[in-house]
Amino acid sequence: MADNETLMTPKLLDALYTESMVLADEARSYFESGRFNDECQNEATLSVAFSCESLKVTTRLMHCIAWLLNQKALHSEELTDGEAWNHDRELGYAATSDDSMVKLFPEEARQIIYASEELFLRLERLSDRLEYLEISEPPVHNMFRRLQSSF
Repeated sequence: MADNETLMTPKLLDALYTESMVLADEARSYFESGRFNDECQNEATLSVAFSCESLKVTTRLMHCIAWLLNQKALHSEELTDGEAWNHDRELGYAATSDDSMVKLFPEEARQIIYASEELFLRLERLSDRLEYLEISEPPVHNMFRRLQSSF
């Protein structure tokens, strides 16, 4: 059975963090560019839907980045295990996109939206797995690990 250290390596954390930041930059660039309105000829319904979706993407990515920063802090021993697994440090909730509207968006917008959903879902699965390992760890190992982190 894998433990937290083998499941979440510094290399994996760095790769996921880089992916999150690159995607956040791509999303920001696209959202600010006005290309969506140029490609959709300012259709009011699509414009409102796009505004909603851009907020969902931003929220999703900020949850991802915050969670990854917490994981980095945990692995660099800047946080105790108790601080790291505080419910305030969980991945958080991010609304799913309205697929029926997103399908009407230009390709670039769809790619950004779907990429943010896919990244969030991957981190959600990873977070669930880490939580499962934490819960399923034998009590003596958990106690030993907590004692080690105290000194």
